[in-house]
Amino acid sequence: MKNELIDLVAWSHFFLSEVLENGDAALDLTAGGGRDTLFLARQVGVAGQVFSFDIQAEAIERTSRLLANTNIEYSRYNNHEGELSRGNGVFLIHASHDRIKDFIPGKVKVVIANLGYLPGGDKNLTTRQETTLAALRQAMAITEAGGRIAVVVYVGHPGGEEEERTVAGFFQDLGETEWKVLKLEPWNRKKPPVLWLAEKW
Repeated sequence: MKNELIDLVAWSHFFLSEVLENGDAALDLTAGGGRDTLFLARQVGVAGQVFSFDIQAEAIERTSRLLANTNIEYSRYNNHEGELSRGNGVFLIHASHDRIKDFIPGKVKVVIANLGYLPGGDKNLTTRQETTLAALRQAMAITEAGGRIAVVVYVGHPGGEEEERTVAGFFQDLGETEWKVLKLEPWNRKKPPVLWLAEKW
């Protein structure tokens, strides 16, 4: 992994790439600028599926442009549309990530999320602990055995510390007979982000 040691997004990609293969299904809870969605799309290939959620239209637009610039085809859905087709490809879903069950028809191999605000966007628009917790619970239910969930939590914005405590509680409460859980964080920084990683047995 040729990235900065404390780049937790790069670490999340590394850990997910160990289990995510061509033809798998993957879920991005926060499309953001599209970095995670692009990574997932490249991992699963044209035979796989990527479901990418974001409540902000700007995030869906950014992700669309990134995919288009890298010649990856995608389909877009909005709040008012329901369960997606079982076809392959990248599905960009303009809806809150706590609506997973309304859109995704089956299981996924991995789940990724970067919580907080859209980089370069309105810092007052952030993920919220209530919808994040609901999304994680739904994601846990559709993750395949052997699959992984990776969540990077940023705490340096209003509500960030509260959200991190909620996320920490979620992962700490996962049963140890069904889940392996890892926490990774930079140690010599003030209010560093945290990577939570869980693998389903």
